[in-house]
Amino acid sequence: MSTQNEQPLSTEDAAKLLGTAISQVQRVIVGQEHMVEQLMVGLLAKGHILLEGVPGTAKTLAVRTFATVVGGSFARIQFTPDLVPSDIVGTRVYSASKESFDVELGPVFTNFVLADEINRAPAKVQSAMLELMAEKQVSIAGTSHPVPDPFIVIATENPIESEGVYPLPEAQRDRFLLKVDVPYPKGNEEFEILRRMSVRPPSATAVLDPATTKRLQDQAANVFVHNLVAEYIVRLVLATRDPAGFNMPDLAKVIQIGCSSRATLGLVGAARALALIHGRDYVLPTDVQAVAPDVMSHRILLSFDAIADNVNPAQVVERVLAMVPAPTPVWNSQQRRQAQGQHRYSPENGHPDTAAARQRPSGPSAGDGGDGQSTSGSIAS
Repeated sequence: MSTQNEQPLSTEDAAKLLGTAISQVQRVIVGQEHMVEQLMVGLLAKGHILLEGVPGTAKTLAVRTFATVVGGSFARIQFTPDLVPSDIVGTRVYSASKESFDVELGPVFTNFVLADEINRAPAKVQSAMLELMAEKQVSIAGTSHPVPDPFIVIATENPIESEGVYPLPEAQRDRFLLKVDVPYPKGNEEFEILRRMSVRPPSATAVLDPATTKRLQDQAANVFVHNLVAEYIVRLVLATRDPAGFNMPDLAKVIQIGCSSRATLGLVGAARALALIHGRDYVLPTDVQAVAPDVMSHRILLSFDAIADNVNPAQVVERVLAMVPAPTPVWNSQQRRQAQGQHRYSPENGHPDTAAARQRPSGPSAGDGGDGQSTSGSIAS
């Protein structure tokens, strides 16, 4: 087990450990590479995840396998229309022997909560989930009870059913860091599922533990974000609120409500996590672009006309990514180290200095874009 006296993992060792964990999940789950990677992104970024897909696409199996690989406790809650808040958070139970009430904690007091078919629960249950997801605690009889750390809610929902389904409130959807669409497997993957599962289904083994997971979360939180990349994130979010100001006047009639500030924080956290998974201690604009659809789509509320025209929020995010230019400076290792103090974005340093961020560095040498190739127009280490 890890201790507080252990030295931090190197970026390479952390990426190797995360790669091993992802590989263990993929021993059981055929295909769905994007979903598996996003599960790890959500864990590292300390964010909750909403998986949306038709029945039979391995959503529940993926979450159960992921919890096994990461370690820690796991609970599955099947959400139904007759569920009440005390069924999930707990309640007070009278003890005849003590002649007093004891608090009986619910199944959410675990590291991983699988909220299966979360949109089948009524509004009272959804309101109980709000405090749990936002503050990582629940209130029982006026007393707050914190959940274990690390803690993550992974919810699933079926997009095609309408009977017995309650649409998730916008406030609750906003509390999910990521909303991942889970598609059908491809033809070759379907064949591999048949081959792999028909004889002796493989099982996964634990690679991480809660202490190691917290170390990796802390390491992901310290991944370098240049002010130019931070400004890019802010502009992406602002473009959903004022599309006309970003040369997209046609989207003004499509978007009723743009992304909240949680999207800004979510883009930073998810991009940092993805960079660490890919073995980098700095964020590239491509990291932001990779996580943007899953971070932003479910936070955009479309107008009634757009819904009638079958406009998808993912299409809106795709348009925003195409219209908002990404930063273009190139940094080598020495320049990035020199810039750490004045160009790092962090809550302590406040919001990016947009005036300074627009000043492009002069004469940088081309660096490694993080994938072994030299890319002009990326921030390299």
